[in-house]
Amino acid sequence: MALGLSTVATASGSPAVAAVTAPSGVACPSSGPGGTTGPAAVWCGGGVPSGIAQVSAGWSIPWGIAWLPGGRSALVTERDSFKVFVTTFAGGKIEVGTVPETVTTDGEGGLLGVAVDPRWTRNHYVYFMHTAAEGNRIARMTYDDDGVLGGYTVLVRGIAKNANHNGGRLAFGPDGYLYATTGDAQNPETAQNRDSLNGKILRMTTSGAPAPGNPFGTLVYSYGHRNPEGIAWDSRGRLWESELGNAAVDELNLIKPGLNYGWPVCEGTCDVVGMTNPKRTWPVSVASPSGIAIVRDVVYMAALRGQRLWRIPLCQGESTAAPTAYYTGSYGRLRTVTRIPGTDRLWLATSNGGQPEGSDRIFRITVR
Repeated sequence: MALGLSTVATASGSPAVAAVTAPSGVACPSSGPGGTTGPAAVWCGGGVPSGIAQVSAGWSIPWGIAWLPGGRSALVTERDSFKVFVTTFAGGKIEVGTVPETVTTDGEGGLLGVAVDPRWTRNHYVYFMHTAAEGNRIARMTYDDDGVLGGYTVLVRGIAKNANHNGGRLAFGPDGYLYATTGDAQNPETAQNRDSLNGKILRMTTSGAPAPGNPFGTLVYSYGHRNPEGIAWDSRGRLWESELGNAAVDELNLIKPGLNYGWPVCEGTCDVVGMTNPKRTWPVSVASPSGIAIVRDVVYMAALRGQRLWRIPLCQGESTAAPTAYYTGSYGRLRTVTRIPGTDRLWLATSNGGQPEGSDRIFRITVR
């Protein structure tokens, strides 16, 4: 199957991959170690998508994907049906239950992110972020060897909800703690309020308590976010985040504890003291990013409105190479991208509103 690269014409008339170069970041070669020579050479992450194949069909807004140990199957959530499925590497799909007390916001709320405990083989814990009557919650359940999803314990309440801007991504970091992204719930000022859980990246223990070393002694790890929906870690253990902007630009941020990422004072790059600028920005028409994954120090960012998969190599220091777009318009809106553990392969889920019902798909991408 063709890769569906976005192309533009060069001066000679030959096609070239379309790229959006942001005002922040440094354009550098996108090769791996040893791929450049000379005093000006800069090392960047390597590998490119070399093939895509459908894994599974019949989905309606699959939102979160979390791999079980061994990488042969994953838990997948559907936002509006509140259902949880186990899906095999080969594409088999079995519904294993629903998350209790989940409600919809008739917008972006519902059953969102899922994460599997690093000690799942011992405790069988899995975690969900979902919308409930009073707001968004982070909850823990069990998924056992018999394929039963059960139990329900609320870990975090008090995350305001709204029709849109609910965030929702969950992932365990290399430090063993659980991270969650929260949106501003369409109340921008909450993002600058460190006493609010909205417009933040949260970091917690598996009981929902603030993780040791959090910068303010609370759940808050970073703040000033509008609607972050993607988090992933590179080979150096650094946290990267994708964020939906308002009307001007979307962002890729390098997250550090305690920093302020600007919203609503800044959208994209600004020179306001105390605000942390993104490493890359995109016009909202070509991005509206949701999930991200990192393979060989290259960020792969799924775009909703932009309907493409962005590839952004990470380079020496904190620079990034010029992004390139894959699959533009080929599969519609792209929601979630996740790395298959221990491999250079990705799963990529579409998010076409479930219209008609069951029209979304999950694909497997090989990176070479």
